[in-house]
Amino acid sequence: MFKGNKWERSEVYALLRILADVKVYAADSELNKLEDVYLPIIRTIREETKGEINEYTAEETISIYINGAKVKELPATEFESESVNLLNEINSKDSKGAFSVESTQNFRDKILCYKLFTHAIDKNDIMVKITDADTVYSPTIGSLIKSELGPYSTVLNAGKTTNFIYKIVQNDPDLIREANGIYKVSGGKNHTDVRGLINKIIKENGTLEYRKMNNQVFEDNLVLIDSNMDRIIAETLLYFYKDGISNCNEMVEKLEQENPMNYGNVNAYRYKFKKFLTAVALGMKPATVWDGLDEATGGYIVVTKEGNVLAYHIYNRNYFEEYLLSNTKYETASTSRHDFGEVYSENVEDFIKLNLQVRFR
Repeated sequence: MFKGNKWERSEVYALLRILADVKVYAADSELNKLEDVYLPIIRTIREETKGEINEYTAEETISIYINGAKVKELPATEFESESVNLLNEINSKDSKGAFSVESTQNFRDKILCYKLFTHAIDKNDIMVKITDADTVYSPTIGSLIKSELGPYSTVLNAGKTTNFIYKIVQNDPDLIREANGIYKVSGGKNHTDVRGLINKIIKENGTLEYRKMNNQVFEDNLVLIDSNMDRIIAETLLYFYKDGISNCNEMVEKLEQENPMNYGNVNAYRYKFKKFLTAVALGMKPATVWDGLDEATGGYIVVTKEGNVLAYHIYNRNYFEEYLLSNTKYETASTSRHDFGEVYSENVEDFIKLNLQVRFR
């Protein structure tokens, strides 16, 4: 019997719920259901194994097709009842870490859904064919799935590619040695204390000046959003490591107050930062050349704590951008794994790398 964590179970839950409801409601910026705005679903599409496409029609009687051939029919009421059962299991106190649900396993076998999560089609978690009432067109769109039923997921994963490089300007010959000797103890081991190190430098009248990004591809990708996007993010990293500000909406408020780019209209920070969050949420990767297009053409599907399955689509993109800004934060990744947080010297100058990782909160 297959075991899976809450996020993996949530992908199956979303599939069952969408087919049972025959629609996906849109959400506002605070993840409230918009009762009069929804996407009518024609069918969902999964790549069960490489080259095997399963399609499920969203009707009172759900037909299952494999590579275009109809193989089975089931009433939608069975999908409804099984989705309720799965939600209860996901929310149960015993459902921590990886777990199995026997009834759901049996139903998944019945509907030829053998894997908890599928081979991503065009890097999307789920593909759906919808009816677009405005254009009388039925596009197939891909969406990413985010679940509130399990641990908060990352929006931008940390890596050496997400390091930003700062020059340290200071006059004390002993400062760097002392700063690099600052550690914090966790789990019986010494770990680099990035905040302690930076506070030591600033306390001794040193300053950090942004120089460049560690990865040219990521820097070039950010230019597509704005030519100053790397500098704006570099400022927010200092707010995070120096001032302890982690929530993205508070980062933007700090930018608006300090106006480091000297914009005439400080609303520019909010606008640009939301575009950045949306870009990484919808598929822009730091180490991959980006063309400015969304990989997830259908936006985000969110499984809420209550079990609602709600969508942020292109039609309500403003809500989605505001949702991202209000529900994301910076966090500190592993300094040793991602090679940041210690002062190093090059050509008689001192530098430090600070890392960017963004997670839902």
